[in-house]
This record gives sequence, C-alpha cells and structure tokens, in this order.
Amino acid sequence: MGGAGQAKLLCAHVTVIGAGGIGSPALLYLAAAGIRHLTIIDDDVVSLSNLQRQVLFADSEVGQPKVEVAARRLRALNPEVAIEARRMRTAADNVAGAIAGSNVIIDGSDNFATRLTVADAATAARIPLVSAAIGQFHGQIGTFMGWLPDKPCYRCFVGDAHDPDECDDCSEVGVLGAMVGMMGSWAAMEAIRVIVGFGENQAGRLHIVDGLKPEFRTIRLRKDPACRTCSAR
Repeated sequence: MGGAGQAKLLCAHVTVIGAGGIGSPALLYLAAAGIRHLTIIDDDVVSLSNLQRQVLFADSEVGQPKVEVAARRLRALNPEVAIEARRMRTAADNVAGAIAGSNVIIDGSDNFATRLTVADAATAARIPLVSAAIGQFHGQIGTFMGWLPDKPCYRCFVGDAHDPDECDDCSEVGVLGAMVGMMGSWAAMEAIRVIVGFGENQAGRLHIVDGLKPEFRTIRLRKDPACRTCSAR
C-alpha cells in the first residue's frame, strides 16, 4: 500500500458492530494497522463461555463491559488510535447517530434484526458495509454499497429476514473459534481494502468458506428491484 495507503488509514474512521468473535480480531488488526478512529458498539459483558473465540478478553475480565475492556486493550496495542466505546444496542432510533462519520462499518452482530437495522442505516448514509457471519464450520463475508445503481444492499441479499424462535445459536450448535477468527481477520482486510482501494472492489460479491473441506467460493449478488431499502435510490 505504501505511504499513500498508510496515510489513508491514518485519516480513516471504522465502526465495528459487536465486540464478539468476529469483532475481536477485526478490532485488533485495525488498531495495529493504524486506523485513526475506531468506534466499538456492543451492549454485552465478557462471558467465560465466549473466551475461546473472543480473543480481546481474558478470564480476569469476565463480567466487565466488553466495549470498555476492548478499548483498554486496543489503546495498549496502539495508543495513537482514538477509541470510542459505545455500550448500547443498535436500534432504528439510535443507529444513524452511532455510525455518523464512519468511512466503513464492520458488522459482526449475531442477529438479523441488528444486521438489517445497521445495513439500512449504512445504505441511507452511503457508508460501505462489511458484513461477516459464521455458523459452526462455515463463514461468509460480503461488502455492500447499496446506494450505487448496480450494487445490492444487505437487504437485497437476505430479504426481510427475521429471527425465528427455533433458530439455533452458538450455545446450542457450537462455534469453532479459529473459524470466527478467520472471518474477523478477513473483515478487517476488507475494511482496509475499502479505505485504501487496493485490488478489486468486492461490493456485490459474497465469499463463502467451508471449513470442513476446506473450500472457498464466491457468488455475485444481484440488486433486488423490489428491495425497500435501495430500490428507490
């Protein structure tokens, strides 16, 4: 990337939704890379059962707010980074203010309600969204710029999704920490790609990882002409 690329990072503001398994490695690599301003949004506390994948935290910090612990750890890693810790749950009435001024958003949250709320706000504000998710041995990541006429938004991908009562969660089906770390690191790389502009623009592509084989594949996502988030833009 050279000096010009590093200068772009030094002027960048990245917001990370969720300081969990995906957010933890993403935040570490972004801080180490020299991102100027990091905003961390999470309303949860450090839990013992999550330590195998939430690598920002230690056993001695169980019960403490994750955003506060994450901010301390990142400042210790790179004191030049401005860290903004927001202990909150994103909702339609607060998300716009929470992401304002961001150059990129990374969403590593664990439910569709939050993901769609963040995605709709990102599209409205014209902020690139890097969305990463995992399920047991599988992961997926995509970059969304739905305000562009030829690019889909996140809602184009999942539709008007919701969380059914029977939906499995990590405590029931398990999750491999190393797989989450892979997706979080990849999310950081994609955020840096958006800021610096190296390689090909990945907006509109979904990358899928099968950790059992292992195998990577990429599919192109189409813009939904009936999407209520981006079809009228």
